Amino acid sequence: MRILFLSDRFPPERDAASSRVYERALHWVRWGHDVTVLTCAPNHPEGEVYPGYRNDWVNVQDMDGIRVVRLKTYIAPNAGTYKRVADFLSYMASSFVAGLFHRKPDVIVASSPQIFTAVSGWALGALRDVPYVFELADLWPATIRDVDALKSEGLLRALEEMELFLYRKSSAVIALTKTFEEDLVSRAIPREKIHVVINGVELAKFTPRPRDAELAASLELAQDDFVVGYIGTHGMAHGLSNVLDAAALLAQRAPRAKFLLVGSGAERERLVSDVRRRNLTNVVMVPPQPKSEMPRYWSLCDLALVHLRDLPVFHTVIPSKIFEALGMGLPVVMCLPHGEATEIVESEGVGVHCPPEDPEALADTVVRLLDDEVRGALQARTGESARRHSREQQARDFLTVLDSVAARAGAALA
Repeated sequence: MRILFLSDRFPPERDAASSRVYERALHWVRWGHDVTVLTCAPNHPEGEVYPGYRNDWVNVQDMDGIRVVRLKTYIAPNAGTYKRVADFLSYMASSFVAGLFHRKPDVIVASSPQIFTAVSGWALGALRDVPYVFELADLWPATIRDVDALKSEGLLRALEEMELFLYRKSSAVIALTKTFEEDLVSRAIPREKIHVVINGVELAKFTPRPRDAELAASLELAQDDFVVGYIGTHGMAHGLSNVLDAAALLAQRAPRAKFLLVGSGAERERLVSDVRRRNLTNVVMVPPQPKSEMPRYWSLCDLALVHLRDLPVFHTVIPSKIFEALGMGLPVVMCLPHGEATEIVESEGVGVHCPPEDPEALADTVVRLLDDEVRGALQARTGESARRHSREQQARDFLTVLDSVAARAGAALA
């Protein structure tokens, strides 16, 4: 099968969407499928083109058997609404034009979170008579409303109308959570066109390993430090000031507890400044690292922290870092609104829920999990849980939907 995948995020970018698209595509290529990804020059989230790349009109490369076509776009940092929208629109236009000249695929997949990618996927599918599939990774624009990134209700309503149009016009919607499915059904999207494929982890990369002593020494982490790791975006949605407040509470209560924050985002500079201003010696801030380095940083941790603000939309998400942590054998502290993600972690006995934006609750949770017996009971179940959520299984489930969509389209033309 020939798959044309539209995603404005792709490695070497380090975010969850990039990893998800790339790692699934690797499995598809190994299974004999032809995969092309239309993307842009890597720049997320700083809005600066990565070393070794240029923002050219077209740049084609082979990445482990995947044909990657990088297109010229307007590049902006992951901060500020209107420049980001200009970035999204430029990718929509570039991917649409490039897709017109690409060898006709059997199916087109357009991946959110931003829905302008799906506009391009729908338009290409309509013009080339190819089925298009909407991969729903986030309820956008609901998220930007909840984090107050766009003030205009008129624009938000227009985006929601566009969102519903794109769902209706798709041959299938592949949602990353069951909650997304229920949201779409509540808005009159037929349940039969929605398929839930929950996120996963590439177990060949994320597996338990001893603490990296050299890396720990470079970060001045002592052997007996108890490390709570947050590895991911430091953005408006993540509310990481709560972690700093919890660290201040733990400085006296549990001196060996340290927070390790690795990543970048719109809030990182302010967080680094606050750590210095408050002299929080139990918080270690590390700039963004290549995806290949993530297992080394996870190896330093005793607990994994998943952290989001207390906003209604975050009841619906399942952050991918949950599965990376489980692959590494780490129990998970879920500091976000109770929802599908916390239900997975609690039902599988691999972590605990902590009320979001409550620093005392987070500090109490860390103190409780300092107990080896309590933490060990959670850790013992992580391996089995990670195997249930492997990237390979996710790739198979996703491909089953694409096969069905392509087969229906072929039958209709016969």
